[in-house]
Amino acid sequence: MSKILIIEDEAAIRRVLVKILSEESDSYKVFEAGDGLAGVELIKKEDFDLVLCDIKMPKMDGIEVLEAINKIKPEIPMVMISGHGDLETAVNTMRLGAFDYISKPPDLNRLLNTVRNALDRKELVVENKRLKKKVSKNYEMIGSSNAISEIKEIIEKVAPTEARVLVTGQNGTGKELVAHWLHEKSERAKGPFIEVNCAAIPSELIESELFGHVKGAFTSANKDRAGKFEAANGGTIFLDEIGDMSLSAQAKVLRALQESKVQRVGSDKDIKVNVRVVAATNKNLKIEIEDKKFREDLYHRLAVILIKVPALNDRRDDIPELIGHFSKKIAESQGTIPKVFSESAIKLLQKYDWTGNIRELRNVVERLLILGEKEISENDVKLFASK
Repeated sequence: MSKILIIEDEAAIRRVLVKILSEESDSYKVFEAGDGLAGVELIKKEDFDLVLCDIKMPKMDGIEVLEAINKIKPEIPMVMISGHGDLETAVNTMRLGAFDYISKPPDLNRLLNTVRNALDRKELVVENKRLKKKVSKNYEMIGSSNAISEIKEIIEKVAPTEARVLVTGQNGTGKELVAHWLHEKSERAKGPFIEVNCAAIPSELIESELFGHVKGAFTSANKDRAGKFEAANGGTIFLDEIGDMSLSAQAKVLRALQESKVQRVGSDKDIKVNVRVVAATNKNLKIEIEDKKFREDLYHRLAVILIKVPALNDRRDDIPELIGHFSKKIAESQGTIPKVFSESAIKLLQKYDWTGNIRELRNVVERLLILGEKEISENDVKLFASK
């Protein structure tokens, strides 16, 4: 049932709108408010899927209602109702976030199409929020050890800024989780998060991947293509394993950071980009600089804030919490009930040498859930968690 609120001071217009919407669908439940103040009070109490709001009203006009709703429930689409002399104002309300406007007297088809489109948009917003929450859960940082608590504190301080961040640590420690958290807690959270694994892209293709190319730039370039920096415009680009990037690509990344511009391969045209760069590496970049494999000027551009993610062997206190988290997530994905790990099994796992870090621990937990008994015992760990 879609709940629609009509805010209109003219009773005759309200009656027409209520009649049209009620006759259109049994799934529309229509509410009325005779002025802006009354409408805002209803919105505070009820969860509406759509608001139709007149522009010129006593006590509180449509612009003020729109601004109030944007503050308290910005996900509700607003359709403004305009008289002939209000058209310019109605167009301006769209710049303030209104979904659309309809003129008085309302055209039946125009009104119903606008209502349907606005309700569809509300469903998309709700679905996007649900998916975003799901994504966020996939990138939770599990643990309450001092090392992880310190990283979480740094993220809370750094995320709202535009500072570039370099994340270091061994493979499998969760460097990408730090990058996701930095993005989701930043002012850019509504923008894109674009991840580039620099080690997985051949050196001859990395520049095209990052900056795009124009048609004919090389043999297989049969059309223009935007790069990852353009795709990340307004959001965050995560350059994972940046220590594996070629010196030629490093020079172009440095220019992008210095000038906020990129050039597609085969073009001399500058394209402005507004991105926040988070980079990660498992290499010691200072040694790479000494060996002339990494640019020192790029390092200093990237490492405004340094975050070192500890190895799992350095945060063994988090292993019980991580086991519980993985057990629950794996069981959910398989549609089974999570198994319990005995205290002795957990203590034994805490003693292991986790060279593969968190990624290895997750694989071992999954193996034990599949092969172990209803309660994972110390014996199960000895049998199946081969080390």
